[in-house]
Amino acid sequence: MIEKRDSSIEKVVLVGVITKEQNEEKSREYLDELEFLTYTAGGEVEKRFTQKLEYPNPKTFIGSGKLEEVKGFIRDHKIDTVIFDDELNPAQLRNIEKFLDCKVLDRTNLILDIFAQRAQTSYARTQVELAQCQYLLPRLTRMWTHLERQKGGIGLRGPGETEIETDRRIIRDKITLLKKKLAKIDRQMSVQRKNRGKMVRVALVGYTNVGKSTLMNVISKSDVFAENKLFATLDTTVRKVVVKNIPFLLTDTVGFIRKLPTQLVESFKSTLDEVREADLLLHVVDISHSNFEDHIDSVNSIIEEITPKGEKKQKPTIMVFNKIDQYTHEKIDEDDLTTERTKDHYTLEDWKKTWYAKMNQKCVFISALKKENLDDFKSLVFEEVKKIHVTRFPYNDFLYEEYQEEG
Repeated sequence: MIEKRDSSIEKVVLVGVITKEQNEEKSREYLDELEFLTYTAGGEVEKRFTQKLEYPNPKTFIGSGKLEEVKGFIRDHKIDTVIFDDELNPAQLRNIEKFLDCKVLDRTNLILDIFAQRAQTSYARTQVELAQCQYLLPRLTRMWTHLERQKGGIGLRGPGETEIETDRRIIRDKITLLKKKLAKIDRQMSVQRKNRGKMVRVALVGYTNVGKSTLMNVISKSDVFAENKLFATLDTTVRKVVVKNIPFLLTDTVGFIRKLPTQLVESFKSTLDEVREADLLLHVVDISHSNFEDHIDSVNSIIEEITPKGEKKQKPTIMVFNKIDQYTHEKIDEDDLTTERTKDHYTLEDWKKTWYAKMNQKCVFISALKKENLDDFKSLVFEEVKKIHVTRFPYNDFLYEEYQEEG
């Protein structure tokens, strides 16, 4: 019996380039991530296309021959959408769409679309809408064509799908209004943060889909939405947590990603105030991901980007290496003297030694899902929170001594 394909799932092809700045391995990593983004948005990838170029074509991003190849595949396999791995300028989008005669998106538009799906609160929806409007403004002609055709699906959710107000002045006015609305909510949230008093604030940060929300649920016994998709959580969640005898506030924040759209960084700066104002960061890392060190660098660079000039760049940080239950490595036979040992061959013990040396023991290896090594995690968090806590509540010193005596 032939299985019918779900008509709500869009058939997608991905397009990326290999350049001097982005070699073949890096291009493959980005396309893997783009495929996961597509799956998260509700699409199904049918094929990937890559081309080696010194630099992207200013008119069509890829060469005419490769574009012809993509067009043939689209025609033969009835593809709904083509997604490019880099942000396309308005002229490139217009030229490519005219040639392929189908919906064309770039990485930025795809991420914005996922954010539009995931935003639950009024605050998150306002931030996403602002980012979408800022992206839409230079692309009004292209979007108008989509609206006339009444197409829907990936990349067309949010303000552009429901409103035909694509006049530049109207969009600019809307951006102004959204910024005012965000500023008002920011002031309210700032007051809320101040009203939390002197309690120590701890923020979970990390790449998207590393298990921050799962860890939040385990520690705080809360019910934060978590699933194996990118950007499962957009809205900031704050919970009061007590580890041993010390209370603190734990915040779950939006995940980061490589090539994060500028519009989103700007729109979500206020949400990331929770990170800026935290006393301690728990940097959660998916140790099972082959490129987790790149993810660490991406997160650190975004944190640096949102930190105002003159403000202390480095906060006390604990590296939390999650998903140890899923970690695998390439094994080398003891008698094999020819194979070069690389990081692909590292065991968990090798990584522990490496990061213990880097972080001066301020790191821990856990599985939030399987609840492995959580006692070690809690002990490390307790010690770091305690250091901050005693500077604010020195009269509570006897509590620590009492706890130590009780064992």
